Amino acid sequence: MSPVSLDNKKASYDDIAERVRNCKACPLHRLRTNAVPGEGNLSAKIMLVGEAPGKNEDEQGRPFVGAAGQLLSSLLEQAGLRRQDVYITNVVKCRPPNNRTPTEDEVAACIGFLKEEISLVRPKVIVALGNTAGSALMSLAGKQWRGVTAERGRKVKVSIGGVELTVIPTYHPAAALYKPDLKDYLAKDIKEAAEEAEEPARARKTLLDFMGG
Repeated sequence: MSPVSLDNKKASYDDIAERVRNCKACPLHRLRTNAVPGEGNLSAKIMLVGEAPGKNEDEQGRPFVGAAGQLLSSLLEQAGLRRQDVYITNVVKCRPPNNRTPTEDEVAACIGFLKEEISLVRPKVIVALGNTAGSALMSLAGKQWRGVTAERGRKVKVSIGGVELTVIPTYHPAAALYKPDLKDYLAKDIKEAAEEAEEPARARKTLLDFMGG
């Protein structure tokens, strides 16, 4: 990608982030300290989408910086990824009171930002962290969502905003903090995402090696 394209991506990201920080589309803006746009590599092959900011995220204006974020960073490292290699965001950009699940109206008011982020980054794989993320992404793709327990472990090929990608539904890191037995599933799914993101490159290499032999 040329430097001009990178500059254009950065300008587009800055515009999205500024609109997120000033958004008043739903009542959550009255309670926030900071709205929380996504962050990370604007050309990432992997995007991770959570539910909404928590207390630490609301205070710092950054996604996944609390205990759940620390677990997520650790699991990324286990999969051979650095946080700066991926793009991390949430469906809803403002913290709901007491970290409750966002309402359908709150998701509807905010989902346009997520669609813009997907169109900008154009990831190959999205890891849907939890029920809200999975439901929102499947809605954008025109697919049915049966709940994270039923969907976890699948790889779903979808098109969102003209971007062809794979959605891997899994549990939210916060759930794994309360139920440690979920951590292994989460680790497996993030590793699966890393492998899925690199799969075409491996396939090309194998073909070239075969032809060379």
